Amino acid sequence: MVARSRPQSPLARYRRPFTWGAIAVLLALPAIAMQFTHEVAWGSEDFAFAALLLVGAGLIYELAVWKLLTARARWVAGAVIVLAVLVIWADAAVGLF
Repeated sequence: MVARSRPQSPLARYRRPFTWGAIAVLLALPAIAMQFTHEVAWGSEDFAFAALLLVGAGLIYELAVWKLLTARARWVAGAVIVLAVLVIWADAAVGLF
């Protein structure tokens, strides 16, 4: 079996910490906002849903980055995953569909 090697950009080593850091920040933002305003009122089920959605999307992105060879394919996969998360989040928030 021959291992596939691909050239790595200088920023490739920062992709994983940035991705998971962004997910952590997105999960922390509502908790922080709840300290300053009563308009954000998330319960534990809201945080559980957001965590499941964002961590699931992060894992799917990790799989896509691992399997896809070209940078263009990774960008497209990332864009599709972000779009899917936004549509699911909007539907859960206000019931668009």
